[in-house]
Amino acid sequence: MIQATGLTSSPRKELPPAVDDVSFEAHAGRVTALLGAPGAGKTTALRLMLELQRGRGITYFRGRPLHRIPHPAREVGVLLGDVPGHPARTVRGHLRMLCAAAGVPVRRADEVLEAVGIVSLRDERLGSLSRGMDRRLGLACALLPDPHTLVLDEPARGLSAAESQWLYGTLRAYAAQGGTVLCTTADPKEAARIADHVVTLERGRIVADQAAADFSRTRLRPRVAVRSPHAARLSALLAQEARTTRRSVEAVHEGGNRLYVYGSTCADVGEVAFRHGIVVHQLADETGDMGPGAGAGEPAPGEQAAPVGTAVRDAGEPVPADDTARDPDRHPGAPDGEGSPASASPPRQHPEESAAEEAHPAPGARSRRAARTRDAAAGLPPSVSVRPAPRPLRPLRYEIRRATGVGTGFFVGAAVLVVSALTAVLLARVGHTPQPRLLAAWPRELPLPPAALGAGLLGALAFGDEFRHPALAADRGTVPRRLGLLTAKLLVASATALVLAVLTVGCDAELLYLVYGREAVEVPADWLPLSAGWLGLVTGCACAGVLAAGVFRSTTAGLAVVVAVPLLVVPLVHKVTEGPAARTPAPLASRLRDGVPLRWPFGGEHHLEAVLRLVAQPVGGALTLSLAALLCAYVLTGLRSRVR
Repeated sequence: MIQATGLTSSPRKELPPAVDDVSFEAHAGRVTALLGAPGAGKTTALRLMLELQRGRGITYFRGRPLHRIPHPAREVGVLLGDVPGHPARTVRGHLRMLCAAAGVPVRRADEVLEAVGIVSLRDERLGSLSRGMDRRLGLACALLPDPHTLVLDEPARGLSAAESQWLYGTLRAYAAQGGTVLCTTADPKEAARIADHVVTLERGRIVADQAAADFSRTRLRPRVAVRSPHAARLSALLAQEARTTRRSVEAVHEGGNRLYVYGSTCADVGEVAFRHGIVVHQLADETGDMGPGAGAGEPAPGEQAAPVGTAVRDAGEPVPADDTARDPDRHPGAPDGEGSPASASPPRQHPEESAAEEAHPAPGARSRRAARTRDAAAGLPPSVSVRPAPRPLRPLRYEIRRATGVGTGFFVGAAVLVVSALTAVLLARVGHTPQPRLLAAWPRELPLPPAALGAGLLGALAFGDEFRHPALAADRGTVPRRLGLLTAKLLVASATALVLAVLTVGCDAELLYLVYGREAVEVPADWLPLSAGWLGLVTGCACAGVLAAGVFRSTTAGLAVVVAVPLLVVPLVHKVTEGPAARTPAPLASRLRDGVPLRWPFGGEHHLEAVLRLVAQPVGGALTLSLAALLCAYVLTGLRSRVR
């Protein structure tokens, strides 16, 4: 269950808080609706509950606040707005990426796609989905880790009547299995129809906390729909009749020949019209929204307290209403006398409980298998046993699927290879370019070669896309600053940079050989240290892009930091380390080598000397210094967010 206590948003300058001391409970096995007009504070209340917005108060999900739950997505499935995913990613690829993040089997993606009815759209791009399909995908993302609780912000907004009926039927089936469902809506009739419990917000405060039947009786007002060519005259006569009999009758003239009468009956309105010779074209009992002046409490004198009986599909055409508000165990749209297919389903179990039952099967295993069969018949995906994957295997899988799920990385790599090859050919034609710079396509006028810039851009995209399209932010609001996720991004970015560096030199050498012959691709004598320096440069730029984008939350900032290293940091390091000094006339490489007196076995000191020689170079020292500073900044910002 959900227990929200004292939710209060931060003050907004001179305005009152959007949510002020909101407290309510949402029980398991029920659908709870948070009702309110636009601006009443529904979304703010949900964001406070999910710790996505600063304020006061606390919310417990089955006895634990969200920040105390190790894997929030496994406990709470969230749908706030559109699906936060890259528009060029496929539906199936997006769900498989989230499977890796949640630690569930990859087949779970196909199960939820089939459950929400969009398995035929698995290869469609997220940017091409319609509003209804996007909401179905959002529900699939929320159901993916098999959470116990669903928190949805106006899930039926923008959907057709058939799509809304399907959505609320799925939520009711989910609650019938023992799950907790909390959703917001601005339509009182919809709240009474789909919820078992209704919490009403007005101006950030709770004005009613009622069961659906009580809400229908006290908050929804029965009305009489009238169509007459003399609607204005009939309205005045009804008002006069109410004053004479001292009854609370309100007649609302909707314009034209339409009139709605609150607090009266068809018989009373018909008698008034008959006595005064007024022609009536329609006279029907309806249940509308909260009529003029409706408030929380008992009905006014003369008002008939009745549950939901009829609804209006469009103006003036009354149709039978759904009996869901009176019979919570029945699906919307199910025939009378027939229960929901999910009404006989067993209560939902937590993933750890399911895993324990699988390890020690009970005598009732056959009945549980039958219950899972009923779950499948209800349209919901089967329950899964979620077992945490060993770190960093899960974030590594997530990062690989994130990087390969869109074509941006492949496009950047192809562009780098083309630019490098053309630059190498032009440098060879001009002449006077050393062989190492020729193979790397690195003119002296550029601060970095194209391969290093491309690797830095790919590294910056690793975190920049996370903040631009926060697929991991549905339950926490921001990309989690975890060392496991950072390690996975650094590993994938480094591997990509190494491949890019090797391919760049190979393509440049091949094109130079085809254009100018063998003499243009002679291997330098000191190729080993040059290769180590080349790979270190490209890999360092990629790691700098990852860390800078993670610290500054922007792809542009990450690439700017990569370019700033040779332009700003390298001259500074060169001036500090190689400047004149009376006490240290030796170069930095010699000083570093002499500072390590130990001799390692198997010639390890030679490898250490090579590494120190690379670090002692201005570019190597600047990269090392920049990476250390960015790593410290990333760790500090992560600790700061945890303290908050």
